[in-house]
Formats: sequence, C-alpha cells, structure tokens
Amino acid sequence: MEFVVPIKELEKINKMKEILERSSRRDYTLFVIGINTGINAQDLLSLKVEEVWDGNQPKEFLFLRDEKSKGLKGHYLNNRVQEALQNYLPYSQLKAGDYLFKSKKNDKPITRQQAYRIINHAAKAAGIEEKIGTHTMRKTFGYHAYQKGVAISILMSIFHHNSRKETLKYIGISEEEKKLVKVDVNL
Repeated sequence: MEFVVPIKELEKINKMKEILERSSRRDYTLFVIGINTGINAQDLLSLKVEEVWDGNQPKEFLFLRDEKSKGLKGHYLNNRVQEALQNYLPYSQLKAGDYLFKSKKNDKPITRQQAYRIINHAAKAAGIEEKIGTHTMRKTFGYHAYQKGVAISILMSIFHHNSRKETLKYIGISEEEKKLVKVDVNL
C-alpha cells in the first residue's frame, strides 16, 4: 500500500469539491462525508441510506460499530455533510436499505478501487500532485481537526493509535505545525 497524504490547503479541498459536485452528487457526497467524519474507507463505502437519513432529512449522528471496543461510536454529521446529503438523497432513487454509495452497475456499494479512482481523478484535476487515495480523506479530516484545536487524544482515539507521535505522523503534522495550532474560542 502506498503512503498517501492529507490535503492541507483549503483551496485544493474546495477545488476538489467543485470538480466532484459537477460530475456526480454521489461522488461529491462521498468526499464530503469522508473529509468531515474521518471514518475509514471501508465503513464509508458500507454505509446504508438509513444510517444517515431518517426518511426526510439527514441524521445528526452516524453510529458505527467500533471494531476495537465492539460498542457503537457516534460520528457527528456537520452542516457540510448535512447539505451534501440534502442535495443528494432526495434526488436519488435510493431506498432506506440501499448502500449510500451504490454502484451504477449493481446493488452493491462502489468498490474501494472505484472510490480511489474518483478521489484520485478529482485530486489530479484540482492540481494536487501528492499521492492521494481513499485514506487521504481520513487523514485530511485529522489534519484539519488538529489545526482547529481538537485534542490529539481525541484524534488518537478516533484513529485507534497508541501514541501522540503516531497520530501526528499519520495526519502529516510537522514540528513547525505543532506550534501553530489555532484554538479559536472566539466567544
């Protein structure tokens, strides 16, 4: 498996979103959920409509079984995710029990390889030259969460890492960036 990196520049993220939104609501929603929740690619591709949609609107939380603890773990579906779902699901032909990212060929979800092609193509079109893959979405979430002041201990828990060093390396934080975290309480 090749080492992929997070997308650190917001302009590049927004460019990818524009590219994906023009090509497919499904693909746009895949990317938006991936970069805003930090769930792994396998869980992302296995999502069913009923896990994120109550029949009329997006749910506030997505609950997934945590493989380590075997309990349910909640993932907040922020405004960006909710908007993407509202722009995708009412116009799709998907039913509650369908996969959220259903293949156009059958009733199964798109494959990991197809998700890779979608993300990689949009990244290249956005001018991103670094190695990009489905794991990039998870790393991008972690990088930006850290930059916005989310405690490294919380990210360690999300990623099931055993040390701060492992998590910082995973999300691509350099020594200089460790000192530049913005805790913007903005009361």
